[in-house]
Amino acid sequence: MKIVIDSSTVTGVILAGGEARRMGGGDKGLVPLAGRPMIEYVLDVLRPQVSGVLINANRNLETYARLGCPVIADEFPGFNGPLAGMASALRAVRTPYLATVPCDSPFVPADLVARLAAALEQAGADICVAHNGERMQPVFSLMRSNLIDSLLLFLKRGGRKIDQWHAGHRTAIADFSDKPETFMNVNTPDELRSIELAMAKPSHARAGSQS
Repeated sequence: MKIVIDSSTVTGVILAGGEARRMGGGDKGLVPLAGRPMIEYVLDVLRPQVSGVLINANRNLETYARLGCPVIADEFPGFNGPLAGMASALRAVRTPYLATVPCDSPFVPADLVARLAAALEQAGADICVAHNGERMQPVFSLMRSNLIDSLLLFLKRGGRKIDQWHAGHRTAIADFSDKPETFMNVNTPDELRSIELAMAKPSHARAGSQS
C-alpha cells in the first residue's frame, strides 16, 4: 500500500549543530535576528508543515529545549556536518519521512515540505532535495526514514559529503527557483545585516513579526 506523504507522516528537524566558524564560533541558531533567535523564524514556519519538530544541536541544549521541541545531539563526536545531524534525527523519528532544514535560513516557505513531498512521490525517490535554479540545496530535503542504516554506514566509513551519499539513492529534485529567498542564510556578520535589511521589506515584515 502506497504511503501518502502528508504532514502526519513527516517529522522535521532543524539542523543547528554546526561550528559556525565564520560567525566567530557562535551558535547560529541563537544569534539574534531582528530581536529574535534566528531558529525561531524557521521553527514558526516548519511546525505547521510536519507532525513534530526535532532540533539537532551540539551545545546550548537547555536553551534550545525551551523552544518546546526535543533536542538531539550528534551521535558522532565533534562537529561532523549536516549528515551527522540527519543521522541522529533519523534514529529518533517514528514517522516514515524526515524533512531537514538549516537553522539559519529565516525565509523557509510555508509549502516547503509539500513541494518536496510532491517531487519525491512523482519520482518514486528515496530523497528529495531543493534546487534554487542554479544548484542543489542539500540541507533542504525530504527523505525516507528507512535510510538510517545506509547513512550510518556511510558516516562510519568516513563519508561526510552529502552529494556522495545521495548518489547511492534515488534522488529527486524540487524546483524552488521561484522562491530564491528560501536559501538566504547567515554565515557571516555581513550576511546577518543583509538578512535584517531583507526582513524589513514589506514582503517579509509580517513573517518577521510572527511569534
